[in-house]
Amino acid sequence: MTTEERLYKLEGIVEGVMATLPSRVAGVENRMDLLRQELKGEIQALRQEVRQEIQALRQEVKGEIQALRQEVKGDINAALNRLMLYFTALAAALALLTLLR
Repeated sequence: MTTEERLYKLEGIVEGVMATLPSRVAGVENRMDLLRQELKGEIQALRQEVRQEIQALRQEVKGEIQALRQEVKGDINAALNRLMLYFTALAAALALLTLLR
């Protein structure tokens, strides 16, 4: 095979590739667009899932904080009641001391 024949054969191959290349490029672009849309959908779904999870965690934390508030209020009330009893006992003791003098 001569150089000229090889060149002619190569030109045919190049022309064949050039003829099919635009359709292949368009196919790849379409596939990329579909994958991009699919990825956007998955990202949106994940965002929504994360938002829901964060909202659930917020509600859980709010509930726990509310329970802790109630517990602290109960502890404070119990401590104040005990303090009032101590003051009452102290007042009674002082009253007795005053009467015994």
